[in-house]
Amino acid sequence: MKKVRVRYAPSPTGLLHIGNARTAIFNYLFARHYQGDFIIRIEDTDIARNVETGEKSQLENLSWLGVDWDESPDKGGPYGPYRQLDRLEYYQKYGQELLEKGFAYKDYKEGSTNYALRFKVPENQVYEFTDLVRGKLSFASEDIEDWIILKENGIPTYNFAVVVDDHLMKITHVLRGEEHITNTPKQIMVYNSFGWEVPLFGHMTLIVNEQRQKLSKRDHSIVQFISQYRDLGYLPEALFNFITLLGWSPAINQEILSKAEVIELFEASRLSKSPSMFDQDKLKFINHTYLKNLTLEEFIKLIKPFLVAEKISIEDEKWLTDFASLLQDRCEFGAQIVELYNEFFTEDFMIEKKALDFLKEQENVLKTIKHFSKLLAETDFSPKMIFEAIKQTGKQLNVRGKNLYMPARIATTGLMHGPELPKMLALIGRDEVLERIAKTIKLLEDL
Repeated sequence: MKKVRVRYAPSPTGLLHIGNARTAIFNYLFARHYQGDFIIRIEDTDIARNVETGEKSQLENLSWLGVDWDESPDKGGPYGPYRQLDRLEYYQKYGQELLEKGFAYKDYKEGSTNYALRFKVPENQVYEFTDLVRGKLSFASEDIEDWIILKENGIPTYNFAVVVDDHLMKITHVLRGEEHITNTPKQIMVYNSFGWEVPLFGHMTLIVNEQRQKLSKRDHSIVQFISQYRDLGYLPEALFNFITLLGWSPAINQEILSKAEVIELFEASRLSKSPSMFDQDKLKFINHTYLKNLTLEEFIKLIKPFLVAEKISIEDEKWLTDFASLLQDRCEFGAQIVELYNEFFTEDFMIEKKALDFLKEQENVLKTIKHFSKLLAETDFSPKMIFEAIKQTGKQLNVRGKNLYMPARIATTGLMHGPELPKMLALIGRDEVLERIAKTIKLLEDL
């Protein structure tokens, strides 16, 4: 088997989004699995739509995801340049060659001496190729019209430029989205016209949302751009892991996989033939798993900027450490720490309806809460002593289980579930906790 060379060739017309990132990652994994080369080429011939920061976004965010490459505009390499606008001489040369061989002809603009070059589609030909994902596919030439390869301004069209570049860069495999399937016969025509070897093609299926509709940049129900995930405090390793599962499945019954493990397991034969659903809950689960495995120091480093940005008061480093250790197990992404803080440390204390209904149904609940409040007021407000106050309340009133712990939690947090209560209350502070209990008692007495 000759050395594998694959490429990711984005247009700098926008920022790196999930679909492009998947294409890049799958090419990267394929190259690394077979100890091959991974090339990044910028297809910037759509001048009107190019975005100034488009190329930068592609490279920076791929690097953040943990993807590295062997050749590119920023690294250089033996087959450069790696931007199409810097390669116009190649397209002119090979376009002229097709014209001279009779595979292309001049298409004059009416009333002008300017012309484009149009490829002459052969008659009665069938173009077949074996797709790495979908198997054998075929197209009849009679269904394809003659198509422009070079515009009047000398800029190549996609289907011509991509063949010239892939040939000159010795690309062996082309892994891309299924929207390119219908481009493939046109590209094969060009390969055949020059007598060049045709690479192997593999077309990945669509990514769809939870309503099974094609993922679109206009679909605002899903975060689309990699930079947004960075800003939300997702971990690059987790996002990389999640993206690898969008249309590929490992041969083992495991989904939390390191980059090294995915590289070892990655086979094109495991690429799905069915659309892959962007499952937002699955992404949060994967990121949550990675977050839980951070050291406490790493987790604090992740969440602190979000707390600072929201001007959340951090009493001291010990408070921050205790706070982080309490909520690390509940946090799904970095920015969520603000939501969790507001959920448990809100100054506008309220009891959720379900929790209030629970209190209404319990016998002697007022007595339990009042006794707990009295013990809290008299004790050192540390997690250990708060726990002791809960335990003594149960012992002295002969209350246990949820009839003890649930009233204590609801009266102090307004919620039926949450982190370890003694540690949480110590962080909230004595004055605020006692004030919340007083509000709860008044609420129950007024019922």
